[in-house]
Amino acid sequence: MNTFLAIMALVIAQRLLELAHAKANTRRLLARGAYEVGAGHYPLFIVLHSAWLLSLLALVPWQAEPHAVPLVGFGLLMVARVWVIASLGPYWTTRILTLPGAPLVRRGPYRWLRHPNYWVVAGEIALLPLAFDALAVAVVFSILNGALLAYRISVEEQALSARGSFPASG
Repeated sequence: MNTFLAIMALVIAQRLLELAHAKANTRRLLARGAYEVGAGHYPLFIVLHSAWLLSLLALVPWQAEPHAVPLVGFGLLMVARVWVIASLGPYWTTRILTLPGAPLVRRGPYRWLRHPNYWVVAGEIALLPLAFDALAVAVVFSILNGALLAYRISVEEQALSARGSFPASG
């Protein structure tokens, strides 16, 4: 397997494992009394991220070798993603869930930043295509992701404002 396909396989496997982890956390949170808000836009994220990965597979020549700087940046963001997930622990999901009375998340990157997962994802969506000279994919999906995140963050902030917490989903 060449470098591009190996990287894509790794990214896809990582995303699928995260979805399974998020689903398990979602199930446990709902059982504890959490509720979801903004569910209507969630499928758009599935479409966006799937289309991003499929666009890379369709538009990047499979024999392409990556540029080191954006690839290293992408790798660092994947490490940051793990840090975000670990920091949120049982509260990390891919949906907007709020659990009344849950503790505020103020550890890890949440000590300094609101929505660090969204910053990580924004960087990943730009850097992976740039690592393989797919500037159009980086630009188009960064714009789409930015628009969708702007909406999601407003929904999330509104849902969690009564608790005064950092979001437990991103």
